[in-house]
Amino acid sequence: FQMDTTQESYVDLFPLDAIVYLTPDSENVLEDIDPSKVYVLGGLVDESIHKKLTLQRAQEQSLQTARLPIREYMVKAVNTKNYHSETLAINQVFDVLSTYYETRSWPSALKAGVSSGKGYVLPDAVKE
Repeated sequence: FQMDTTQESYVDLFPLDAIVYLTPDSENVLEDIDPSKVYVLGGLVDESIHKKLTLQRAQEQSLQTARLPIREYMVKAVNTKNYHSETLAINQVFDVLSTYYETRSWPSALKAGVSSGKGYVLPDAVKE
């Protein structure tokens, strides 16, 4: 993947209707990757101090939002801390998106990017 860096904001570089801000708090599920869209991977951690900050930021900028389909393809694993989080690090989101783009399989993509420490597993990984 080719990457470039700039001091300019994504809202200044791309048409607003082409931007999809990925946030775990979105009501919209990312069902497919549209090559004509620009996907913004949030660089903030929403699950600790600033709940829903990325969603709020996207709404303030009138951007489309979406979340990865973790709930749709994965199940909550039983764990001692009863911990379940859909908030991923940027590299994990990138791994999910790039694997999905290559395989067109959400289960494969989520397995590649969502660590078991997040408390979610694919249904076939649940041990009876």
